[in-house]
Amino acid sequence: MMTKTKYSEKAQDKVGKVMHEFKEGKLKSSSGEKVTSRKQAVAIGISEAREKGLKVPKQKKKKD
Repeated sequence: MMTKTKYSEKAQDKVGKVMHEFKEGKLKSSSGEKVTSRKQAVAIGISEAREKGLKVPKQKKKKD
């Protein structure tokens, strides 16, 4: 049984590079603050991949 790929190889590489920056303590948010949350680091990697037009899942709609 084959599973459908959610992320392209290049998107995975991009998230991996961002996570590497996060682990080294060099990752900054858009406001210039140091990123301390793992979830925030992943979100930054996915959004950067999305900006480059790489294959990533659609953003989930937030419910109020």
